[in-house]
Amino acid sequence: MIRTDRGDFEIFTKGRGKPVCVTHLYSEFNETGDHFADTFTQRYETILVNLRGAGKSSSYQTEDELSMGETVKDLESIRKAMEYDKWAFAGHSTGGMLGLHYAADVPEALSQLIVVGSAADGKYADTKNSIYHHDHPQFQIMQDLIEKLKSKNLHPDERKLLTRERTKLSLNDPEKYEMYFSADIFKKIAADRLNYFGEHEFQHFDLKDRLKFVKTPTLIVCGENDVQCPIRCSEEMYDLMEDSIFLRFQYSNHYPFLEEKDRFQLAIRSFLS
Repeated sequence: MIRTDRGDFEIFTKGRGKPVCVTHLYSEFNETGDHFADTFTQRYETILVNLRGAGKSSSYQTEDELSMGETVKDLESIRKAMEYDKWAFAGHSTGGMLGLHYAADVPEALSQLIVVGSAADGKYADTKNSIYHHDHPQFQIMQDLIEKLKSKNLHPDERKLLTRERTKLSLNDPEKYEMYFSADIFKKIAADRLNYFGEHEFQHFDLKDRLKFVKTPTLIVCGENDVQCPIRCSEEMYDLMEDSIFLRFQYSNHYPFLEEKDRFQLAIRSFLS
């Protein structure tokens, strides 16, 4: 637990070296860790953060405390409490969206930024090749699974099964799920945070005008077949961000850090060093 001037926050740390902060906008982590965060733990001090309202971290008084802007302030309070002059930030999916917000709001706090399978605005759901578009053939399956996973009363085994089915929808080769995902790592959806994003922030989320001014060195990674945040979203970010590198992962969907693990880890080592 880290005590800050904005409340207490639950973090999990592993590894040594340059500090890399990792989180997701609406995930709740635990001591088992996280598959994305594990990408960094062999060479870097990885700080996995439960955001406000997730795990044992401080709760919220008003819903607006769950916004990206307020969440960036929470992350800054953690960085300062841990006495880092700067740290790198890595985010996957909506974690990447939060990272872009962080770089736009407090660029002096970040040494580097890594954004994987993400987008700079809410229009990622506007094309039919996005699983969040109403015309996508698996749209309703995904929505039903998300709603079930929001429940706080699920038996752990049922949660694992539903999570497995949801994740398989975003893999190039769903039959390789067991090879990619360790059964020893599990996390929950922080339902209040997800609901806030969907009901209040998603429709207004647009950082494209601000990204033109972001100078933080940024690595953008996306699977060529990403069904959650289609690859055109990453291409847009790359075009907007002056100091960015874009890597396209030909054989990946939404999880290039697992689907092409060796290449991804090589890219991370090269970028962070």
